[in-house]
Amino acid sequence: MHMIKLCVGVATLEELEGYREERAHWWDADYGENVHVHRTRMMPKRAGEIEGSGSIYWVISGVIRARQPIVRLAAAVDGEGRGCCDIIMAPDMVRVVPRPKRPFQGWRYLDSEDAPHDLGQGGFQEEGSLELAEELAQLGLI
Repeated sequence: MHMIKLCVGVATLEELEGYREERAHWWDADYGENVHVHRTRMMPKRAGEIEGSGSIYWVISGVIRARQPIVRLAAAVDGEGRGCCDIIMAPDMVRVVPRPKRPFQGWRYLDSEDAPHDLGQGGFQEEGSLELAEELAQLGLI
């Protein structure tokens, strides 16, 4: 089981990677390890199916472009004293075969069989055919 989340305000995967690198020192101070953290309002009810084996798939500009392995989910409290959930992820950003995705609010569950393959596993290599993969995905062919 995985999660899928819109990456609002970010136009490219490189921009997301830069944003995460800029903030990594905060997460290291909070968690004492090299992780990335995304805070969300609700703790997933299916946390046991996600922790340690799932990933969060990032939708950037209407296309699923990458995933990050989820290490664990942690209960947290926001600045206003409300309970929330920290999604603690490995810093590795894994590119996936691009797939269009319509907008939605919050995050959603994503079944493993519905998740896009990593670029190397989907028949497309990291270099050279990303544009082709994106065009084929927009046409609904992959």
